[in-house]
Amino acid sequence: MSLTKEKIIANLYAADNLPKEKCVQIFESMFQIIKDELQNGRAVMISGFGRWSVKKKKSRIGRNPQTGEPMEISARKVVNFKSSLKLKRQIL
Repeated sequence: MSLTKEKIIANLYAADNLPKEKCVQIFESMFQIIKDELQNGRAVMISGFGRWSVKKKKSRIGRNPQTGEPMEISARKVVNFKSSLKLKRQIL
């Protein structure tokens, strides 16, 4: 089962005794800041958690999985996440 936005807000509400509206505002603000930084091409690093960055991928030739025919996959940007060593150690 996935941890959803609703569950994160509920956990914040339960842990900090803040009004639920304030928890929603904090959550939305934090992720808006992350999105804005990534849109502007800047990496976002949260110490002890990980780093998000935007990578540019070149166009390339791929294959259509249904027909097997070659096709061009256009250049694009993708968001990349690399977990911190501290997080890796906690999980493993």
